[in-house]
This record gives sequence, structure tokens and C-alpha cells, in this order.
Amino acid sequence: MSRLCCVLRGIDLKVCLFLFLIVPMCTLGIYIHGQKITYFLRPLWEKPPKPFNVIPHYYTENVTMENLCKLHGWGVREYPRRVYDAVLFSNEVDVLNIRWQELYPYITQFVLLESNSTFTGLPKPLVFAANRDQFKFVEPRLTYGTIGGRFIKGENPFVEEAYQRVALDQLLRIAGISDDDLLIMSDVDEIPSRHTINLLRWCDDTPEVLHLQLKNYLYSFEFLVDNNSWRASIHKYQTGKTRYAHYRQTDVQLADAGWHCSFCFRRISEFIFKMKAYSHSDRVRFSHYLNPKRIQSVICKGADLFDMLPEEYTFKAIIGKMGPVPHSYSAVHLPSYLLENADKYKFLLPGNCVRESE
Repeated sequence: MSRLCCVLRGIDLKVCLFLFLIVPMCTLGIYIHGQKITYFLRPLWEKPPKPFNVIPHYYTENVTMENLCKLHGWGVREYPRRVYDAVLFSNEVDVLNIRWQELYPYITQFVLLESNSTFTGLPKPLVFAANRDQFKFVEPRLTYGTIGGRFIKGENPFVEEAYQRVALDQLLRIAGISDDDLLIMSDVDEIPSRHTINLLRWCDDTPEVLHLQLKNYLYSFEFLVDNNSWRASIHKYQTGKTRYAHYRQTDVQLADAGWHCSFCFRRISEFIFKMKAYSHSDRVRFSHYLNPKRIQSVICKGADLFDMLPEEYTFKAIIGKMGPVPHSYSAVHLPSYLLENADKYKFLLPGNCVRESE
């Protein structure tokens, strides 16, 4: 005991504070906010990707297709290309309806693949199959397929996602796609505008692969994040070469080509499902992130569901996007079916952030 007293007398008060107060607090802070720290410091070790070569996008009503193609430096075809819209489906029933209604006039075949497994290996019901009656308007042009999940515990979710995208390639061949047909590669919530698809199916000499610049929304069309969603793409199909993917495949991008509405769900339960199911489920670091009251509060604020900093590559961009997404009160140039059915899809329009609890 006397030895312990001697040791304690020899320890400075500042050292005690450091060891027993500051160190534990710093450790706790890193545990809670470590992800924010790494995201903020990202510009120190990761350079921005190469900028896209953005093609100006010309469109207004009552302009002939010949003139629109000419404005883009393209020729006009004698007849339009066939267009295939292929998606992996999870649980986005409302957004899928808006997407297909928007694209319906110009799509040759709608191709949808659904699995009984999430990307994270959780069992899921076949949601599209259960709601198929809502989509009778596309039935004559629909190729629907299902795939069994592998349910491998602890596997990287991107492996299951890639597995399902390979299966979608096979389903496209069953649907009858052939060389020079246009293929839309995008997630359900990445919606090309119908006039974009009509332009690309009628114009000649367009790029073989073209990314689409989409307006990037969060939770609804009330929260416009930026105009930089780019993963959606359109391909001139080539047998043996074209593979369904969701990463950068070219440096060419068409400006203002549609909308990306991320986490645009009607019900709180759908938010919770996606947070646990999609490839970035590791962002759910604490169980309280899934609390329905918290999720509702976050939606109405335009804040981040995962309490993360913006995924940017410069300090200027990170600081500029910190905090909630500003409210937007513009409902101009949105999918026509959304506005024609505003009562049904009120939750996606400005001023309607409250979601259904059941």
C-alpha cells in the first residue's frame, strides 16, 4: 500500500487527467465519429476522379427530332432503335411505377430481376411478384425473372450484387436483346427522362456508351442534393461485349438527363429495410439509427440517415455540403406521371415529409 502511495505522489495531476479523462473521451469520440473523421480526411489520400466530358443536352417541346439531333451534332435515323430497360429490384414499388410510367412510350421490353435475398444475404419476400397487379400496363412488354440467393454469411455485399447483375445479363438475352439495341443500365431510383430516351433512340452517331447526368434528390423531390448523379448509363448493345454494370464505363456524359431519387419511400419500414439490405449496410453502425422516430426526424430535416459526412474529394466540397440538404420548393420538370397523380405520390412532393408508420 505504501508503495502505491509513493507511486501516486509521483504522478502529476495533469498526467492523471490525461490518462483517466482525456484518453477515454478521445477513444469514445473516435469510436462514435471515426467514420466522419476518415471521410473528412479523404482528400489527403484520394484524388478526385477524372472529370466527365459532358455533352450539352438540348430539349424543348415542339422541336423536331431532326433539329434536336442536329443540335447535338448527330444525324437522325429513318426509324428508332429498340430500347431495353433492365433493373434489379428490391422493394421500390412506388419509384418503379413512376419510372416505368415515365419510360413506357419508348421501351421495347422492360426487364426486371428479383431475388429472394438482399445484397447483404438477408431473406426477402418477392415484393414485385406480390405487387405485380399494379404493373399490368407493362405486362405485354415485361420479362420478369427471379433468382435464388446464396445466403453466404459474412460475405461482402458487393459479391452478391455482382452475382445478380450477371444473372440480369442472362435475362436480357432471354428478353431478346440484339446488337445495336439500346440498353438502359441503372438502378430503379435512377430514372432517365422520356425525352432523353426518345432522343437517343432516334439519333444516329451517338456514343456507344453514354453516362446520364441526373438531378440527385434525397427522400423526395424536396431535397435536391446536386446535379451530379452519374452511374446510370445507356449502351448500344454488342453481343459478347456488353455486360450489365453500375460503375463508370466511359468518360462521356449527357447533361440533365433525368432524376435520381434515393431513399424515396412511402413507409418508414421501407427505409429500415433498405438500410439493412443494400450494399452499404455497414453504415448502420449503431442500432438507434433504425429507430422509426429518428428516421422520421432525419427525413424532415434533410439530414443523413447514417450520420455521415458528404462523400466528396476536396475539403471545399465537403464543407460546402455539410449539414442538412436545403429544402427545394420547385416541382418543375419532374416525371409527368408523378404530377398527374400527385395525391397518390404526395409524399414525394415538397412540403410532405411525414411518412406512413405502417
